[in-house]
Amino acid sequence: MKEGPDIARIGTLIGDPARANMLTALMGGQALTATELAQAAGVTLQTTSSHLSKLEDGGLISQRKQGRHRYFALADTQTGALLEAIMGFAASRGHLRHRPGPKDPALRKARVCYDHLAGDYGVRMLDSLIASGAIRADGTELSLTPEGKRRLSEVGITLNAPTSSRRPLCKSCLDWSERRSHLAGVVGKALLAHFLAQGWARRSGDSRAVLFKPEGERMFLSLFPAGPIGPDA
Repeated sequence: MKEGPDIARIGTLIGDPARANMLTALMGGQALTATELAQAAGVTLQTTSSHLSKLEDGGLISQRKQGRHRYFALADTQTGALLEAIMGFAASRGHLRHRPGPKDPALRKARVCYDHLAGDYGVRMLDSLIASGAIRADGTELSLTPEGKRRLSEVGITLNAPTSSRRPLCKSCLDWSERRSHLAGVVGKALLAHFLAQGWARRSGDSRAVLFKPEGERMFLSLFPAGPIGPDA
């Protein structure tokens, strides 16, 4: 095939083990230095620089300078969604990089997917919002209802007026561990930020896990009482 999108190039960029480890490290939504990414990938700093250049040229990451340091992050939310979907596909085919370890239960329960909540709690939250009428689901298309805006306002989340950003308010993101959808988009980002700002949960220092405090967990479960309700439509 000589015409159309070049998926081979994207596949090659993501398919290298070292680059895959770097991209996975950036799924936490934080900007990391080349040294930190070298540690995540298990390669030298010189090799890391070559990998980062290729990822940036391919549009998968971006960089910014702060003082004498350079920081790297995923290019955008689309990149995060692509990686999460590939992770889910790999897991569904049994392609796992390591045996389950102590961190796996925490990651599967609640974790950061670029800038929103994923894992069992992420899926539970979306299910509850749909069941309560706060979000309308039409297949994989999601939209915030007037009831949803009211509920967000009640918990202290006020959405800014629409801007020129093309990012949707609500977006379905396939969860790699649950194999179902969790909530991304502006609303998904705002909810995770709210949980962290209120002290309900905190980011793990060495993984993407989101660790809920006992009181925060009680608050979360009272707000989102509906558990998984079946496969995605």
